[in-house]
Amino acid sequence: MRLAVVGATGEVGRMMVRVLQEQNVQPAEVEFFASAKSAGAEVEFYGKKFRVKELTKKAMEQGYDYLLFSAGASVSREFAPTAAGAGSVIIDNSSAFRMSPEIPLVVPEINGDILRGYRKGIVANPNCSTIQMVLGLYRIHERYGIRSIVVSTYQSVSGAGKNGMNELEEQMKGHIAPKKFVKQIHLNVVPQIGSLLENGFTDEEMKMVNETRKILRDPEISIWPTTVRVPVLYCHSEAVFVETRKAFDLSGLEAAVAGSEHVVLTQDMVTPLDAAGTDLTFVSRLRAFDDTRFLMWNVADNIRVGAATNAVRILLKHGELN
Repeated sequence: MRLAVVGATGEVGRMMVRVLQEQNVQPAEVEFFASAKSAGAEVEFYGKKFRVKELTKKAMEQGYDYLLFSAGASVSREFAPTAAGAGSVIIDNSSAFRMSPEIPLVVPEINGDILRGYRKGIVANPNCSTIQMVLGLYRIHERYGIRSIVVSTYQSVSGAGKNGMNELEEQMKGHIAPKKFVKQIHLNVVPQIGSLLENGFTDEEMKMVNETRKILRDPEISIWPTTVRVPVLYCHSEAVFVETRKAFDLSGLEAAVAGSEHVVLTQDMVTPLDAAGTDLTFVSRLRAFDDTRFLMWNVADNIRVGAATNAVRILLKHGELN
């Protein structure tokens, strides 16, 4: 296997490097790329140090078996098509290609089958808040059908990258002026993630709407999201209200969630501090007043489950199917 990581010095890129090792992915050749500003930094991989190279079109023309991209949408749009043209499989963590009809948007546990026969080209890695929500819901959708979802997210500052984490930490020291977020994040919550759109929703919220429908292969699901930034370093949390098409009983719901891959149904009160550093999605507080509507609490590590781990799982699933 010839493998490369693009954006290797960023928060998600570094976690991709770590998860590749944890999952025992051992390529015959590996390279690491970043912007000109970050080129020259070192990345350690299986005990060996590699110098990060500057990302160029020429490098993308070399042709890799797999390229893991986590360098932002504009970089992906510029460089991923070149790599695809050279015969590589690109697993892209940005929003650049997620809603392109011809490009697979994949959570391997749910729709990994669409990778079969997809020999080269771009595979989109969904938004972090979408991934953990659909992991908690896909078996319920298979069994009962989902009519509508109302979700409020409580998203950590690491979702905004290293700059978001730095801003919270600086504000905790007394440097208050917000830069990365629209309001102070320390001792506060901010009900805007991403840009506000003409419909009043943010682009982060619309990602949850459109990506959920695409991943679950059901354009009829009605989805009402509110995405909120909270002063937590790692892990996103979600309060999820669901209306089903078929009647359920609580034991059936519990069985569906418990039967979901890489999902833990628990009676414990799971918080971000409990889930950080794991590759699991935790579902708790599953409850209902009637047999067509229920609530759940969903927590997962956004850098791992919501980004790096899902990307590596895509790579492994693609390899298995092709």
